Amino acid sequence: MKHILITGSTDGIGKLLALRLAKEGHFIAIHGRSDVKLAATIKEIKEQSNNENVIGFLADFSDLNAVKKMAKEVAGKMPIIDVLVNNAGVLITNNNSGTTDIRFTVNYFAPYVLTNGLLSNIKASEIARIVNLSSAAQSTINIQALEGKTALGANEAYAQSKLALTMWSFYLAEQEPSIIVVAVNPGSLLNTKMAKEAYGQHWSPAEKGIDILYNLSMTDLVKTGQYFDNDKGFYSDAHPDAHNKEEIKKLIDTTETIVVH
Repeated sequence: MKHILITGSTDGIGKLLALRLAKEGHFIAIHGRSDVKLAATIKEIKEQSNNENVIGFLADFSDLNAVKKMAKEVAGKMPIIDVLVNNAGVLITNNNSGTTDIRFTVNYFAPYVLTNGLLSNIKASEIARIVNLSSAAQSTINIQALEGKTALGANEAYAQSKLALTMWSFYLAEQEPSIIVVAVNPGSLLNTKMAKEAYGQHWSPAEKGIDILYNLSMTDLVKTGQYFDNDKGFYSDAHPDAHNKEEIKKLIDTTETIVVH
């Protein structure tokens, strides 16, 4: 039995992945930002999987203090984390009241803060894995935008946040050789709420995304410090900046100054 935490798992591929893993008898921790939805999802997964080892954590990932609080709660309840799937993400939103674009906060800063807060728990696993959900959309990061000093359109902010996540994945894989860290584009325009809200259409069934997340979480398909492009069905190069040590250092240095405050 593995101990698995999946963020953003009260709907979409995160929820379906949690259900599949719960059916196999693993200890599953899900995460959401609505307590009603979180409670309903835990109940549903327990009933459908006949597995009582399902717990939940509540946090709004647009608030980094809430993420830090969640990290402490998770650390207390899950001494060992075998697999962390950083799945929570946002593209279209009405909530962008903070100085930094909410897409940077939810898609990049939140998983950065959560993961770093749980590193000792993850290292306690014999074969630890971190699966970071990237995207085919990756765009060079505007440091001014990252710092909240200039505004971006939704799609551009999303693409930059996903490149940031990918660059940090490669950095983390180097820093923590005992942990397998992989970035994955689960598939473009999967049949999920996010795709419907953003584009009103989908190209592929949600199962395509669930299958690759399952395989990277549980099988030997996973390779550390790599980017798996599920549109192509194989590992490939990410955006050039993700392979540029200077750009990565600039990103991490800036990130550290932002998340510390």
